[in-house]
Amino acid sequence: MMVNMNAMNTSRTDDAKKPALQVGKAAPAAHLLLLILPLMAALWLLSGCARRTAEPETELPAQEASIQIGLSFDSFVIERWVRDRDAFVSTAQELGATVNVQNANGDSQEQVSQIEYFIKKGMDVIVIIAIDSESLVDVIAQAHAAGIKVISYDRLILGAGTDLYISFDNEAVGRLMGEALIEALPDGGRIFAIYGSPSDNNVTQVQEGLYAALENSGIEIVYENWCDNWLAELAFDAVNEGLVSAGEPDALMCGNDDLASQAIKALAEHRLAGTIPVVAQDAELSACQRIVEGTQTMTVYKSVEEEARTAARLAVALARGEDMAEAAAASGTSNLQVTTIDDGTGAIPAVCIQPVVVTAENMDEVIIGSGFHRSEDVYLNVDRDNEAANESEPESGGESTTDQAS
Repeated sequence: MMVNMNAMNTSRTDDAKKPALQVGKAAPAAHLLLLILPLMAALWLLSGCARRTAEPETELPAQEASIQIGLSFDSFVIERWVRDRDAFVSTAQELGATVNVQNANGDSQEQVSQIEYFIKKGMDVIVIIAIDSESLVDVIAQAHAAGIKVISYDRLILGAGTDLYISFDNEAVGRLMGEALIEALPDGGRIFAIYGSPSDNNVTQVQEGLYAALENSGIEIVYENWCDNWLAELAFDAVNEGLVSAGEPDALMCGNDDLASQAIKALAEHRLAGTIPVVAQDAELSACQRIVEGTQTMTVYKSVEEEARTAARLAVALARGEDMAEAAAASGTSNLQVTTIDDGTGAIPAVCIQPVVVTAENMDEVIIGSGFHRSEDVYLNVDRDNEAANESEPESGGESTTDQAS
């Protein structure tokens, strides 16, 4: 086979004239291209999927704003108010509300300032445990002008036309105290009445109930006094003043258990504690202890947790514009009805819970059985085992009928 070497040489020469592959420069570009192409493909696939799966835009309903409740307390000096606060706040939170708690520390002007603060914050409802039942008219008018609902809690605010009053039947509290005094003094007698703050409308209601119960009973109130801002030490002074001006009483009525603690202290200094019946209200732990120990005759139990939980439910219902009667019926509290009470401006909606008498005889059933206080706390200073043993021993002083017959 004949090969044209010149042709081959020419071909090589022509190939030599072509640009040679630039390995050092072109290779990175090729590598980069290899990386970019898969990435572009992936992006195309993803965008295609996104287009295929995209849903039409839907406007979601706005989440309901939390109900804002302002809660203004007189103070936390009295044991029960801590219970009220905790029960109210926990119940309101369960219902989706937010509660702002303020403590006026017994200062009525400070309470006005707190309510003004609630108004500026745009609360939906303001709940007030009033220090002075007549000093809040103007600030409550401001709240109403701002479209805020107002609740009188436990103490009726006079002349303000609040949207709801929730408390216990305070006249019933006074009647129960009076009935206990009549039972302790069936032949009548002379008593001291030491009331709470004169600016608290509850005091007036309790006094009216007491007077009604004692009418034609033969029991005479020979000394009365009031304790400003419910200061317990003033009850100590009042008892001593009464002993000087009116002599030794046959029984003592106190506006609450805190006042009773100091009143009994005054009686103890005159060696009268345990010899004079003492009645009060609130079922504080110290009072329950005194009852089983024998220095206090009775107290009036008011389930403050029930009151606070009911108030929280009704506050939320007010904020939502719900019917009060229906809300009260659905509150979980038995036999709870919305009635009315006159606050000086006319009839306003009212919910009043019935109180219960507590004595040594029903302490276990009412107080311990309800979980209000624990047995070991109530009977802390009482040897119940020894007491039960003494009660089980037969009375001495004579032979049994069987022995006599034999």
